[in-house]
Amino acid sequence: MRWILALPLLLSAAACDAKPAGNSATENATATAAAQPMTLKAADGVTIHGSLYKAAQPKALILLFHQAGSSKDEYATIAPRLVQAGYSALAIDQRAGDGLFGKNETAAALGHEADYLEARPDLQAALDWARQQKLPIILWGSSYSSSLIFPLAASDPEGIVALLSFSPGEYFDSDKQMIRRAAAKVNVPVFVASTNSKEETGEADPVMAALPKNPVDVRFVPEHGIHGSSTLIASRNPEGAEANWNAVLAFLNRVAPGK
Repeated sequence: MRWILALPLLLSAAACDAKPAGNSATENATATAAAQPMTLKAADGVTIHGSLYKAAQPKALILLFHQAGSSKDEYATIAPRLVQAGYSALAIDQRAGDGLFGKNETAAALGHEADYLEARPDLQAALDWARQQKLPIILWGSSYSSSLIFPLAASDPEGIVALLSFSPGEYFDSDKQMIRRAAAKVNVPVFVASTNSKEETGEADPVMAALPKNPVDVRFVPEHGIHGSSTLIASRNPEGAEANWNAVLAFLNRVAPGK
């Protein structure tokens, strides 16, 4: 049986184009891991900009993919906390993104924000690079990218030990069954989070239901939650971020506890 957490939601999902508030004191205290700028080359030649956060003795490498209209800076306070917990992390600027949390260098260089599906080579480039690091790999997505990690893991699973999917759904007009079909082929533990709004649960629940049975899977509906990975940012979700972090860290400790 999957581990399912379902609690009443007291905050509505944040709109994707809302401007983030300033960092809280807690977030400033955790943002101690220096981000190292880096670039990757996608298969179609597009340069992908990223920020690498290194743990001293990493338990795993987490690939952090952002939501629509966003950038790698969506993880400016999240990645340092992952480093504190013992995980290295790479956050990239996908070509389907913009300046919600900070400049998206990949999209800016292209001169436009691409469609969601056009970002798939960017995720693949991050995964290809991650395999060279010889660490267990965890895929982490936010909104549209939380959906794209399922076909990525299904088609190219080598080295991937877990997925964390924040507000997934069938967001792609060309194929409204694509994510569920891919989820059915994912055989590693998965953490699926969403708010309890009818819209979000209506998108996330079918993805969760499509997964093969894994006793470590988590369906997380927090008491206080907002859309995507922002549910972990205290300045955007002051009432719920810390409790939501507890659930995320508990899952990570089960799937990649280290030596």
